[in-house]
Amino acid sequence: MEWRGLMLVIVDLDDTLCTTWDAGKRVLMRLFLHLLVKRRFRMIKYLLFRGYRELEGIEALHRMDIEGIMEEVFRRVYGEKRVEGFSEILELVDKTFFSSLKLYPDALPFLRNLKEMGARIVLVTDSSSRWQRRKVKHLGIGDYFDDIIISGETGYSKLTPHNFKLALSRFPDDEVYVVGDRDETDMAGARAIGATGILVRRGYFRRKHIRNADYIVRNLNEALEVIKREHELKKRAEA
Repeated sequence: MEWRGLMLVIVDLDDTLCTTWDAGKRVLMRLFLHLLVKRRFRMIKYLLFRGYRELEGIEALHRMDIEGIMEEVFRRVYGEKRVEGFSEILELVDKTFFSSLKLYPDALPFLRNLKEMGARIVLVTDSSSRWQRRKVKHLGIGDYFDDIIISGETGYSKLTPHNFKLALSRFPDDEVYVVGDRDETDMAGARAIGATGILVRRGYFRRKHIRNADYIVRNLNEALEVIKREHELKKRAEA
């Protein structure tokens, strides 16, 4: 028998529930100072001119953890994956990132309210399994999710709709919402499965052009209000 719940909410992790870009900026500042002491001027130039932006559209990097991404950055700057002192840099990045990573203040109320409404919540996120599951554990939010789908485990990033379709196949419902911060992944995924896409404008992608979202909100409190309003409208239409 197919499961029919009250609703399915597919939610993103980075810069939607937690402060990934803020933590990333702290990493960049610490890394910049470290590189300055070590006189790694080519890498400093790469960071200053935001060379890392070229990595945004590379599908394979959306399945990597921070070590894999850093290896790719070093390969682009120095022509090799690892250079002298790479392990020290990796340890600095890891420690700084996780000491800075926090939930947004509206994240837990958002998740709790969805659970009280009877929603099934599926986390759909990019990066490696180890990296993302470590974040979920660090943030203490694993119990809120009915399923967790990670690109590093499925082999598909959110640049394709595969993982959104997978979530819907596991929890089929006519009332489906996708909440995320990135238009070309989260909102495009919502459109691909016929879901209502709610884009939260914050984090690294907050200034990007938007063309797929049904709603644009400033935070998860507003996202929750959209879901409640849409849910009530659907209930009335079915009455």
